[in-house]
Amino acid sequence: MNSEYQISSTELAGCIDHTLLAATATSEQIKQLCRQAKEYGFCAVSINPRWIPLAAEELHGSKVKVGGVVSLPLGADTTKIKIAQAQNAILDGADEIDMAADLAAIIEGDSIYLSNQLQAVLKVCHSMRPKVLLKVIIESAALTDDQKIFACRTADIAGVDFVKTSTGMNPAGGATIEDIKLMKETAPNCKIKAAGGIRTAKQALDMLEAGADRIGTSSGIQIIEQFKAGRL
Repeated sequence: MNSEYQISSTELAGCIDHTLLAATATSEQIKQLCRQAKEYGFCAVSINPRWIPLAAEELHGSKVKVGGVVSLPLGADTTKIKIAQAQNAILDGADEIDMAADLAAIIEGDSIYLSNQLQAVLKVCHSMRPKVLLKVIIESAALTDDQKIFACRTADIAGVDFVKTSTGMNPAGGATIEDIKLMKETAPNCKIKAAGGIRTAKQALDMLEAGADRIGTSSGIQIIEQFKAGRL
């Protein structure tokens, strides 16, 4: 337990989605990711759809969830494609879906298009038993505050489980403390996932302190080891 943050290493690990989304990732690297997730007690692995069956097999019987991504990194696929991707990921063994939102709809303030798309994919996820969580990525660093508020309110009304800051692949950047606070305030019924550029224990802890419920990072092991060593 760290006195400054009042959280244990086990609790911190339980907030982390251990992530490997490189197109060059191999089957052995995915297996290693799964082994690490079990060893450290991470909440989930976050991987490309191609690897969901393998991860589901590797993590069978463990508490680690399989997280599959939909429409990364651009979010510009049609609603039908996103529905099909989500269905395919779930049938392959995904427990959670991280879907990139349609940025054009957010930037143009097209609430009908955005809301209909979110509700359509959410219906697929929540029709499962147990229900599959849907995290919607708004790419916050690429948006104005008004656009962030619009995206969060639309997601909140649609009833998605999480609003997520970033894919981690946009040149505009990743998660910020300010965005976490704004998202928490404007999507009060959703949980918040911070992702993109989170590489240190202090960054992760500060995101949680600001209101994030989950951390997406490829630096999970480094974060936990730093935390245990007190290097904050």
